[in-house]
Amino acid sequence: NKIGVCPCCKRQTRLTFHHLIPKKMHRRNYFKKHYTKTELQSGIYICRQCHSGVHRFYDEMALAKHYNSLQHLLDDSQLAAFFQWVSKQRV
Repeated sequence: NKIGVCPCCKRQTRLTFHHLIPKKMHRRNYFKKHYTKTELQSGIYICRQCHSGVHRFYDEMALAKHYNSLQHLLDDSQLAAFFQWVSKQRV
């Protein structure tokens, strides 16, 4: 864990590593075929609250196929509303 500014809620707090393509998907042929090992390992550091929210809103397959970049996560209206709410919470 490291301390920094969460790119989702903009709070200064402890950050956790979020795989942009969930590890559970790495074994599947589709992902093995379409992504390099480096791409599969890539991720972002976000706070625990935002991280939990991302996994609560979408399952691993949806995250892997549709929300596999920070920009896609930020562009989603449901997640944006959630991140906005988190931004007002105390750290």
